[in-house]
Amino acid sequence: MDIVLTYVNGLDPEWQKAYAENVGEPVNVKRFRDWGTLRYLFRGIDRYMPFVRNVYLVVSSESQVPSWAVGTDLKIVLHRDIIPAEYLPTFNSATIEMFLHRIPGLDEEYIYFNDDIYPVAPCSPEDFFVEGKICAKPAIMRFSAFNLFRKHTKNSDALARRAAGMKPSGFFRRPQHTCSPMLKSICERLYRKEEKAILESITPTREEKNVNQYIFTDYMYYRGLALPRRQSNRHFSLATAGLDQICEFLMNPDRRFVCINDVNMSDERYVYMRKTLLDSFRKKFPSKSRFEI
Repeated sequence: MDIVLTYVNGLDPEWQKAYAENVGEPVNVKRFRDWGTLRYLFRGIDRYMPFVRNVYLVVSSESQVPSWAVGTDLKIVLHRDIIPAEYLPTFNSATIEMFLHRIPGLDEEYIYFNDDIYPVAPCSPEDFFVEGKICAKPAIMRFSAFNLFRKHTKNSDALARRAAGMKPSGFFRRPQHTCSPMLKSICERLYRKEEKAILESITPTREEKNVNQYIFTDYMYYRGLALPRRQSNRHFSLATAGLDQICEFLMNPDRRFVCINDVNMSDERYVYMRKTLLDSFRKKFPSKSRFEI
């Protein structure tokens, strides 16, 4: 199986210039800032997921590729390689997610990662796929979609239900905020069924009408292609979790994955938290992976 990883370095001057020119306003650096932890995500994959064949790093342009990222098992995918030109440039993760299944050479079984999710304990292939089915157990939500992410989730569920031949519902499913196992052929099938609606939902930055990656996992769930198993994941928000708590978990995890969510904070606090987190990641993963110089 393969891993697909989307990444953006908001400190890249070329990316900032493209954002300002196309969006019409300067980039909010705090929303896209780079914590310097990407190499430790790769080290986690290398140590705890040795069954992974290739990692596909999806970025907007060559300037986004870290200078240390190399290796025959690391494939760089630019947005223009998979996204039609009329939808570029894009600064919307939901848009990018609609086209990941188009990556040339991608395995039928692949796992989609955001860049804030890290393997921290040994995994097995059966954590993600069993006999041609994905392992995923979404939670059930009712009506409320009070923020943009929830609206995208609700939109995705509604479109997946329609594609599966189901009636609309006041409930919608919200998958875990962790890495997502995917089946390429099923993603392709859903895209063909709902291409018009998917393309109509696409915008260069986030808007209420977007759908996101959950359209694919929801569709697989409704088609009986998902085993109801939750991923072994711990979620920390930097708004509420203490740094000591996060660093202790990294060294002594009781789950296989951790998601560390960035939040709006002062520059001073960001610098302090970044240094502390990086120190902990270095202790956790002192050795280079096969994906770096």
